Amino acid sequence: MILGFDWLYWAMLAPAMLLALWAQWRVRSTYASAQQEPAPLSGAAAARHILDSAGLTDVLIEPTPGHLSDHYDPRDKVLRLSHEVYQSRSLAAVGIAAHEAGHALQDARNYAPLVIRNAAVPVANIGSGLGIALVILGAAMAPLKFLVIPGILLFGAVVFFQMVNLPMEFDASARAKRQLVELGIVPQQDMAHVNGVLNAAAWTYVAATLQSVLMLLYLLMRFGGHSRD
Repeated sequence: MILGFDWLYWAMLAPAMLLALWAQWRVRSTYASAQQEPAPLSGAAAARHILDSAGLTDVLIEPTPGHLSDHYDPRDKVLRLSHEVYQSRSLAAVGIAAHEAGHALQDARNYAPLVIRNAAVPVANIGSGLGIALVILGAAMAPLKFLVIPGILLFGAVVFFQMVNLPMEFDASARAKRQLVELGIVPQQDMAHVNGVLNAAAWTYVAATLQSVLMLLYLLMRFGGHSRD
């Protein structure tokens, strides 16, 4: 791997990597703490209450395998919660379930960043792997140097995806916190635990966005010149 011992790579990406490690530790820590705090409803029941209150009775809620594998699928209109979150009656489960319900609310309101993000998903998925592969091929083999710029542009789609995804995640958490209080699911005095979990999760998205931006800058600085050599 040509990036392995590149000091420019490590110098540029290290801050984002350290932030990601800290964010993951913070998520585990706050989740474990909030998991010990009881809630009046399970994660699934809390999400159902939020969705029904918004008139989204057609959105299904299903358990899904994995730890913290919770997500909302806008194509099938299904909110999938990990078994732990689905059945647990803890503030951690309620907070995470409410966040995912927040994405369903965004979808119902045609929230612009969500619409743009969904449209960008296919290109971003391609760009995350193929983009860097094209850059490496173009930099390593002179006859293929024309691949460098398309590779960088493809990876740029990943950066665009992350930049749109970030405000969308913050908005989903804001909706979740507001709904939990307004619907009386979590008393205001207990929201500190929910805020801790959702705020920690937000830092993981910040770290991912920063890492993609710094990676794009690295590719431009290290390999941008190859297309002109």
